[in-house]
Amino acid sequence: MSKIAILVDEMFEDSELRIPLDRLRAAGHQVDIVGKDAGAEVVGKQGKERIAVERAVRDVSEKHYDALVIPGGYSPDHLRTDRDAVRFTRAMATANKPVAAVCHAPWMLIEADVADGRTVTSWPSVRTDLVNAGARWIDRQVVVDGNIITSRRPDDLAAFSDAILHQLADGVPERARPRSETGAA
Repeated sequence: MSKIAILVDEMFEDSELRIPLDRLRAAGHQVDIVGKDAGAEVVGKQGKERIAVERAVRDVSEKHYDALVIPGGYSPDHLRTDRDAVRFTRAMATANKPVAAVCHAPWMLIEADVADGRTVTSWPSVRTDLVNAGARWIDRQVVVDGNIITSRRPDDLAAFSDAILHQLADGVPERARPRSETGAA
């Protein structure tokens, strides 16, 4: 089975951590909670979830994991200012490993400089940031562009989790080439 990192900090959206975590573990995958400081306890913005960080992001690399999941809430806003969190996100994406970001988490894709040229979705308030970073934003439950999986909100978590599990089982699909590369207008 695969080894997956969930990258999280304070004020994550509770269900956006819990549902993928439970689904991944139920499917037999090993999941590590990765954050700024190993041993720290982080709390969800709804106060329903508290979880201990198992590994500090400064101590992990893309060689340790098969996939990365980033919950939304305010957590991605905290993480995008952390050099190690950004480095890890970029390394996972450029190693062509699944990187799944829900709600506000696509901010990490922007900060890691991996949003340009990608088709993505997010919470609506992140749309302009993604477009300004060169991404194509569409309003869908889940968008898969190669190894990048994005989703909009807690209501989409079943489809988001399904997309992650599908990539872990079947591998990363080849990216469709942008129109400019295919010669279409």
